[in-house]
Amino acid sequence: MLTLPTDVILEDECLRDGLQIEQTRFSVEEILEYVKGLETAGVRRIQVGSFVHPEWVPQMAQTDAVFDRLERRPDVIYTALVLNQKGLERAVKCHVSHLSVSISASETHSQKNTRRSLADSLVHIRTMISESVAAGICTRGGIQSAFGCAYEGAISPQVVCDIACLYDSLGAQEINLADTAGLANPRMVFDLVSRLRSLLSPRVTLSLHLHDTRGLGLANMVAGLQAGVTLFDSSLGGLGGCPYVPKAAGNIATEDAVYALEAMGIATGIDWRALADLANRLEGRLGRTLTSRMAHMPRTA
Repeated sequence: MLTLPTDVILEDECLRDGLQIEQTRFSVEEILEYVKGLETAGVRRIQVGSFVHPEWVPQMAQTDAVFDRLERRPDVIYTALVLNQKGLERAVKCHVSHLSVSISASETHSQKNTRRSLADSLVHIRTMISESVAAGICTRGGIQSAFGCAYEGAISPQVVCDIACLYDSLGAQEINLADTAGLANPRMVFDLVSRLRSLLSPRVTLSLHLHDTRGLGLANMVAGLQAGVTLFDSSLGGLGGCPYVPKAAGNIATEDAVYALEAMGIATGIDWRALADLANRLEGRLGRTLTSRMAHMPRTA
């Protein structure tokens, strides 16, 4: 294996990517309890929600209230997703210090997800990133369907590189590659990350958002590690999926990622056993078994 990093940061997205497609509605108090549980387990980056219109994503309707009531720890990054100007204004009002903004590299997915063409999205994202950076917010530019589209199939790596370079030029501190449809494989991940690393400013942090639809999530994480990525999105219990991608599975389960990383000697600062217990609690709340492996293993493993 190539040289691997000594430590990795995991951003748990259960409370946004996970809950956004669930029929079960969580109260502000419940969301805050899960935030506390993630913190207690050692998670230091938590995507708390998204500032989107409640008509389209009613599960995220309470994001403002959640941020208003957060007991913010100085060693934890609390982030959120915004997709338009109104969402950015709400995030600024809630004093959010880290935001994700994103567009899709796929024309079809872009139309279904945001009702915008890719060309219109590129114009829109310029303003979003510029204003977010100008507001002093640490800004992550996301590229959805970076490794393939559920509707179109293969996506040109050049399209992804062009979007990433635009983000870089606008001052985004982080760039996130999302395998929205779960079509990535380890070679594809390694090649695209390596190509982008050669194009982007050294100041830019690359991260990966890996859906486990075809069971390659952890393998793709290892390929990302080999290419130098040290920041990954994950989700408690493996919860999640895109409402505009048929049969999309959730992200790699945070507890599974922690177990794999720690077994390889890569520090995360997270207790997978505590996360497994929290995932079991989430299963009880949702009334079904989640895809997490470690949540169903003996805690002595």
